[in-house]
Amino acid sequence: MLWIVATTVIAETAAATLIKGRVKDSVSGEDITGAVVKVKENPQLGAVSGLDGTFRLDVENEECTLVCTCMGFKPVEHLLHKDEREVVFVMEDMSVTLNTVAVEAHNSGRSEAGARKLEMESMCVLNVMSARAMELSSDVTVANAVRRMSGVTVERNSSGEGQYAILRGMDKRYNYTLVNGVKIPSPDNKNRFVPLDMFPSEMLDRLEVSKSLTADMEGDGIGGAVNLVMKDAPTSRQFTATLSTGYNAMYLGRDFQSFRHGSIARQSPFEAMGRPDDYAVTADDFTRDNLHVSAHTPMPDVNAGLSYGDRFFGNRLGVMLAGTLLHTIRGKESKLYYQPGTAHDGTEIRDYSTEQARMGAHLKLDYRLKPGHKLEWYSGYMDMRENEVRDSHDDATWTMRMRHSRQYIVTSTLKGLHDLLPDDGLRLEWQAVASKAYCTVPDNAQIYMRGTHVMTSGAALRRWQHNSDRDLAAYVSLARLWHCGEETDVKAQLGAMYRDKQRSSFFNEFTFDSSTGASDPQDYGEDWTNFDQIGLTPRTYGNIGDPLNYDAAERIGAAYAMGKMTRGAWDLTAGIRMEHTRQSYVLVYPRDVDPEGCQTYPDFLPSVQLRYKLHPQGNLHLTYNRSVNRPSFFEIVPYSIINEDYKEKGNPALEHTVADNLDLRYEWFPGNSEQLMVGLFYKHLKDPIEYGLLNEGQDTYYKPMNFGNATNMGVEVDFSKNIHWLGIKANYTYTHSRITTDKRLMNGAEVTMRSQTRPLFGQAAHVANLALLAKDVRHGWEGQVAFNYTGKRLSDISNWYDDDIWEKGFVQLDASLEKHYQCGVELFAKASNLLNTPLVRYIQKGPHTANVESLRDNGCVVERRERHGQTLTVGVRYKL
Repeated sequence: MLWIVATTVIAETAAATLIKGRVKDSVSGEDITGAVVKVKENPQLGAVSGLDGTFRLDVENEECTLVCTCMGFKPVEHLLHKDEREVVFVMEDMSVTLNTVAVEAHNSGRSEAGARKLEMESMCVLNVMSARAMELSSDVTVANAVRRMSGVTVERNSSGEGQYAILRGMDKRYNYTLVNGVKIPSPDNKNRFVPLDMFPSEMLDRLEVSKSLTADMEGDGIGGAVNLVMKDAPTSRQFTATLSTGYNAMYLGRDFQSFRHGSIARQSPFEAMGRPDDYAVTADDFTRDNLHVSAHTPMPDVNAGLSYGDRFFGNRLGVMLAGTLLHTIRGKESKLYYQPGTAHDGTEIRDYSTEQARMGAHLKLDYRLKPGHKLEWYSGYMDMRENEVRDSHDDATWTMRMRHSRQYIVTSTLKGLHDLLPDDGLRLEWQAVASKAYCTVPDNAQIYMRGTHVMTSGAALRRWQHNSDRDLAAYVSLARLWHCGEETDVKAQLGAMYRDKQRSSFFNEFTFDSSTGASDPQDYGEDWTNFDQIGLTPRTYGNIGDPLNYDAAERIGAAYAMGKMTRGAWDLTAGIRMEHTRQSYVLVYPRDVDPEGCQTYPDFLPSVQLRYKLHPQGNLHLTYNRSVNRPSFFEIVPYSIINEDYKEKGNPALEHTVADNLDLRYEWFPGNSEQLMVGLFYKHLKDPIEYGLLNEGQDTYYKPMNFGNATNMGVEVDFSKNIHWLGIKANYTYTHSRITTDKRLMNGAEVTMRSQTRPLFGQAAHVANLALLAKDVRHGWEGQVAFNYTGKRLSDISNWYDDDIWEKGFVQLDASLEKHYQCGVELFAKASNLLNTPLVRYIQKGPHTANVESLRDNGCVVERRERHGQTLTVGVRYKL
């Protein structure tokens, strides 16, 4: 039974009686949006509850019958008397029980009210974005959606779209990504982090960001964890179809450039020849068909999605099948004015033309074997393919890059839940997981020209690389619950995890010279008009033995013990987690170094979470946990790469980072989808991993190192409020971090070293989001205007003193509008990046830049300025 309360106040007017009311769920206390209240004697008189559950209704007679209806509940009538000032509607839900198998009501977080309830009930510091919030926003990928959550910024990809999440100013290396609570591998060839732009937001039930960790969560999330909760099997039949199209305004003023990516040779000549000892190559070993570039007007974006969910066999079997396809055209217009240590002939202009195709599919099954015993199986596949042309030129040079890449992640999880005693007295949970991430970038080609002719030496580079990351993992936990009185519950939980990770990386690069030599340069317009017509001769032996040819393995075993006690208004959770890590590598082509290496270390990670319920809708949260950050796979490989200004080197002695994290947060949830949360956080990092310079003998190396200690602290505020048809959502985060590293400094003609204190990489001191929502339930209109601000942040770390590159504060404005029809059809329009604010990177002004002649912004030397263009999307959605 579900009780819904409507409280009314009757005010006399000259012509009619005005009834003001609110519809609430008396069990949960939540306001109900979209409940219809009508006068039975005159059905034309009616009202619909707004975002805050309130409604206004004019009635002609003080004595009449009011009827309250709400989807999913049985309608109820109530006779309104002349002097009555309050009305209570008691409504029974329409859930069905078949063959004694009841469908458990659970909160998926699809709605805003559900998301707020998950935040209120969580023992860790949690932020949740609902499927409805993502649906209404202009964001089509998880990477763009996550930046609207408090304390979250994103690192962008080459087309200006969000790619990696940065939590509370902690770089992407300091957080991890989960799908349905299970960690997934990364397609990156060096690191662990997962690109969130691979995931269409349409496939999620909710997006969770955990900013503190409990003992049952993996411990390598100093910044936190991003959990993608995919669409789950519903309690009744559900069908959704979406089709939309759009266009990027950048291509209203210029052509889109593309190349013949279908002609790319997927294997390098070295691979195609079977990796022989004598790997000499000739021009006949390479195709030139894929070097043909064309300019044209691009096709519009096409986005489509389908999902179907239902229950079968008397509700025992739940099914959710979903798929989505996103084909988008994006780009970037970039101007590089000044780069330290790099010579330019005037301003370098780079035009990017990017075609992206994302495909996602997943299947979720749950089967109730018998009461208290359930099996779940989830399989998901995410695929992203990108074709990009970068056309770059300054006053003297011209470079053309043609790049095709494909990344995919496939994961499958079998999960069992078994209640061995009634009333959740003893519960066993287990999971078996297999997943793989893969990335390939075949024949990444760059062609170099000076003026109008092809460079004689070093005319082109063509590179093949691919890597895979395979995970096999198992999880098990056993929880015992004791009811020790009316207000006291005690729960004890034990668990374990084991993961075996195998990674491989391949890299080949070939350099080409002009086939006509210096005496007969190949001129554009005379000797060639497209890049597949250029004569190129490969140097006999390419770069086959690069250090990026390596295999790596990682085996992590973990066990934990955790206890929870609830007594009245107090909740206390405490636990200890032990993780044992064995990380190893093998260089395929070692160069005067030990080809194999291994790191082994244990970690003991305590955690405590204390929650006090100040009042029925308010909590006070205090949490502590210890967490770690492991070196990336490539960082501990003893590689050495000679760059133009310095040598880059790996560090097999690199230590992992250990951090102590404190959080204090006040939470108030006054109504349906309303909240006020104010939090403080503090992190102390021991041996943080940053890149810096180290003198070894007569050489200076740029390498990953541990730099003593670092701190990171800040304030977070989340606020949302609904006033009838108008809603406001806002959040603000202030972050302050400090770390000290050694930099190079010119002292006359001599290079010396000096320490410099700076923020952590990628950290913005100020981050803010503001969204204004309007909803006219009666006429089916809903709209949103969203504002995002990311303050100044450190973008690139230089090895020279005071020469770091910063990113100027960035503002983005987006809007969306929806029209809902009773037949289940919805029309929508979305506009993103309306202001087309330029992204500006700069070097701070000072004595070291006094003589630099370049574009300035408030006295700072502008390194580059980029624009990505506005995007407009229109579409139709059908829900059954």
